[in-house]
Amino acid sequence: MIFNSIAFLVFIAVFLPLYFNLKGKARLILCLLGSYFFYGWWDWRFLSLILTSTLIDYFVGLQLDKTDHSIKRKQLLFASMVINLGFLAFFKYYGFFVESFQQMLLGFGLEPSFHTLKIILPVGISFYTFQSMSYTIDVYYRKIGVEKDFIRFATFISFFPQLVAGPIVRASEFLPQFQKDRSFNWDRTIAGTGQILWGFFKKVAVADSLAPFVDQCFAAPETFSSMHLLIGVIFYSFQIYCDFSGYSDIAIGLARLLGFDFPDNFRTPYFSKNFSEFWTRWHISLSGWLRDYLYIPLGGNRGGSFGSYFFILLFMGLTVVLTGWWWLAIIFLLLIAYAGWYMRRGAAEKRKMYTYMNNMVTMLLGGLWHGASYAFIFWGFLHGAYLIIQRLLGPIWNKMLDALRAPIFIQNALAVGMVYFATCFAWIYFRAPDFGIASDVINGIASLEGFNFSSVINKFVVLKGGLLIGILLLIELINFRSPLYKMTLKNPYFRVASFAILLWLIAFFGTFGSNSFIYFQF
Repeated sequence: MIFNSIAFLVFIAVFLPLYFNLKGKARLILCLLGSYFFYGWWDWRFLSLILTSTLIDYFVGLQLDKTDHSIKRKQLLFASMVINLGFLAFFKYYGFFVESFQQMLLGFGLEPSFHTLKIILPVGISFYTFQSMSYTIDVYYRKIGVEKDFIRFATFISFFPQLVAGPIVRASEFLPQFQKDRSFNWDRTIAGTGQILWGFFKKVAVADSLAPFVDQCFAAPETFSSMHLLIGVIFYSFQIYCDFSGYSDIAIGLARLLGFDFPDNFRTPYFSKNFSEFWTRWHISLSGWLRDYLYIPLGGNRGGSFGSYFFILLFMGLTVVLTGWWWLAIIFLLLIAYAGWYMRRGAAEKRKMYTYMNNMVTMLLGGLWHGASYAFIFWGFLHGAYLIIQRLLGPIWNKMLDALRAPIFIQNALAVGMVYFATCFAWIYFRAPDFGIASDVINGIASLEGFNFSSVINKFVVLKGGLLIGILLLIELINFRSPLYKMTLKNPYFRVASFAILLWLIAFFGTFGSNSFIYFQF
């Protein structure tokens, strides 16, 4: 079931009155059954998968609470991670690895014949798997207490507003909110409704209006001019942002209606002045998860060990073998030689190099989390490279700006522009179905053939898209300086006007075709 569908409107219209008229355990059971109904509407067979994951982590948590034996605790944690990641690997990456292995054998002159299973990717498996794993890891490290109420724990894992596309909410943030009933609150209803409408505007009006233009550009890039393709890439950057952040806003708004507080998942990411800041503003719940459960355990900014270095060597070696990119092997060997020379200079340099590697490993796995594709992995590689380049050249850039005595607003504008266009370049690989299409888009833009607005097809669609992006950025800029939801709570006239404007924008500009959210595929 998707938010922008008639089925969901009927579901929530029935669910809300029942929710506020029930108390205690009965309300929890309603939330659990409602969440399973919401998820099972797409394909009821995969309810068994989420239930299995829930049962495993629930009982692992109970056993972790009962024992102080370090080896047994490690075995329990290992079992939970293997099973959860095993489900994720099978449903999401099985076909990818089989096809890659087949390509490798073909490269050696063999002609294997593999009949891979046609596996359906369960919606939201990446999100609820990470959410469930974070609970087990936190219980293992005794950061939180174990949850002994199964209904409460199962509701935490499957809570329908954020079940299929996040945000990934930590147990320490969410489980305590189940301890008491949430009564109907008018202020929460207003704030939640406003955020839901804002999310629908992003999704239905902006993202779905930009989607057809973007799809045309990436379907046949060789048929369009340089300017047309450039606009297509820019439109995609706002399509994916509005599609995903729109879902997050609707999820957070729904949770607020029900009395729960979820953390923000997006904070105007395209206003970021560097890539570290970008990843504190974009998909905050995932970047925070990767930071706390991967980057910091690897060593973070403190350095690390040869383990992460070995991981990169192994990953890149497999990539070269499976894809046949032997030119990549040469480049990588040069990088290894440079890293080895650099790390021999002293402890400080070694720590820096390990930090760079930790950045790269984290972003590579972040790319792989999005999907079984080398294009996603390369997208992660680009963002890892951006973070490393920022660390290497950031001080030089700042000294150059200081020497030029540029006004602060010009410095900020330059930084925001550089980060945005580098992000757009990476988005090309994220959106393109393969490297060939990505190369065609990049070459088409770089050729500068037809680099004028007259060469653009569907000018009305471009003007409409530009107008919607302008409205989006204006509202986000205002909201960034002064949160609009506070004004809706304080001023009833502003509340009515803002809600009416959003409804009008959705009705006038919206594309109503029950288009699924992009991140459902992840």
